[in-house]
Amino acid sequence: MRGALGGGPLLLAAVLAGRPTLGVVAAIGAMFAGINDRPGSRRASVGRIGGPALAGAAGLIIGTYAGDHLSAVLLTLLLTALGLVAGAVSAPGPVGSAVGTQLLVGAAVGAGMPLPEPGWQRALALLAGAGWLLGLRLALPGSLAGTFRLDFRFDGERGAVAGVYDAVAALLDATGTDAATARRAALTAALDQAQDALAGPRLRRYVSSAAERRLHAQYAAALPLAEAATALAWAGEAVPARASEGPRRLAAAVRGGIPTGPLPAPSRSAPALRALDDALLRAAEAFDGGEGGDLHSRKRSRADRLRTVLGARGREYGMRVALCFGVSVAVAQALHHARWYGQHTHWYWLPATAVFLVKPDLGPLASRVLSRAAGTVLGALLFAPFAAVLPRPEGLVALVVVSGALIPFAARHFAAQTAVVTVLVLALVMAGGEPQASVGRIGETLLACAIVLVVGHLPMPGQRGDAIRARLAEAGGAARAYLDHVLGGSDDREARWALRREAYRTLAEARTAIALASAELPTLARHADGTDEIAATLELLVDTTTACAVHLDDTGRLDPRHVARLAELRDELARRHDRVGLKVPQLRVAG
Repeated sequence: MRGALGGGPLLLAAVLAGRPTLGVVAAIGAMFAGINDRPGSRRASVGRIGGPALAGAAGLIIGTYAGDHLSAVLLTLLLTALGLVAGAVSAPGPVGSAVGTQLLVGAAVGAGMPLPEPGWQRALALLAGAGWLLGLRLALPGSLAGTFRLDFRFDGERGAVAGVYDAVAALLDATGTDAATARRAALTAALDQAQDALAGPRLRRYVSSAAERRLHAQYAAALPLAEAATALAWAGEAVPARASEGPRRLAAAVRGGIPTGPLPAPSRSAPALRALDDALLRAAEAFDGGEGGDLHSRKRSRADRLRTVLGARGREYGMRVALCFGVSVAVAQALHHARWYGQHTHWYWLPATAVFLVKPDLGPLASRVLSRAAGTVLGALLFAPFAAVLPRPEGLVALVVVSGALIPFAARHFAAQTAVVTVLVLALVMAGGEPQASVGRIGETLLACAIVLVVGHLPMPGQRGDAIRARLAEAGGAARAYLDHVLGGSDDREARWALRREAYRTLAEARTAIALASAELPTLARHADGTDEIAATLELLVDTTTACAVHLDDTGRLDPRHVARLAELRDELARRHDRVGLKVPQLRVAG
């Protein structure tokens, strides 16, 4: 529903006001906001949509004034330097990636799209489009069921927190079976999602609603449950079936906003089972009390994010984005000024397409290039007959509305999303007064695919795979901090839970990066050899540390099994060090 109400109404209003080109820019802002509008909480969407929109507006201003006052050579150099910055900014995570993408797309569109408005008006129109869709995101229910509830503001947060309790129950059911490892990974993913859902900005910094405080308490109460369930999975012994009934009832209470009712107590025959029972009791108290602190916050400072941008990940990604973007701008400028090529009005399509293709978070290089090419061809072929028969401008506005409504569904596959976005962009171009450009869109995309495929396999300064090594080093440091805290005898459980969350989260991010790299063509995939084994060993180390923490809480000492396992994992990490050239943090293991 939000997609249908996004760019179409803005374009229609601008057409009726006699400013169709401003409507085109506003619709582009709404389109990008729709792409960045992922499932989750409303407050988290402020950062996911607002940050990239601000970057896109800045890119529009830079590109507009650079395109008006710089020569082709200086423009190419400026945009290449901007690509280096945008690539480095993309390194910390998905929001940073969206910020870098919209900065470069905005710069390319500002420099090349023939619009009569000055740069500041284009930027305001883009922000208006993104702000319009963000307003819809904050004001409208996320589902039809939500329309029958007055308090649907926290539906995303409720679903995410309830998912944690469901994941705890699923892990307890799988304890002692081969499915336990996958269920533990699913629990980590659920905790990551809940952490993100609760981490959005508060409209009132120091005063939160009772519903919000209750959600924070419910999330905090899930952390010791997750810890106990992980310890039980590490032990590898099946637990009674009723052990998972309590977490499932807590999940239902979160989703429905209802009391928990009586919770079945599990057996207390082992330290981890006693920890599970204690955690259930604390959860019942927390659900009634509604005080949960800020355990959802990641313990990462701005300095940590800056180190990521300036570190190996930022440098490697920044150089590759700068090279792809710069080469595509240079080729586009050469074609634009070549008399034999003819009128090349949409030269900005080439670098804008390259920006999406060079993003590693969208999948392996070869597959995303093929998906982009196939999606563009399909979208252009779908648009051509519509362009021939639809009345203007009302028919094009209707096509923008339909395409916007399809973006959330098409986001499940890069090729499908590309096809829908291609139709939407071609409709916007025609609505702005330009001729039908399906053939040109196909040609620009195929050329961008060729550029990114070639540049993506070129050797770069430094050691290839530095970004993966940096993620593994970060995960290793988080695992060491968690282990040191547990073995150091601290009684600060909240700090322990925060360190445990950071250790598992950084490991999940490293595993994702390794999986993407391993799926590349052999030339690139070989740089990830051996890294998955290190990540798996670090994960076992964090699992074992969790089991140690639960056992220490119950008995005050480690048994020989825990000490032997920690020493074994320490030695295994040391053995794998030389194979991939990764500096593994020294681990202190004592009984």
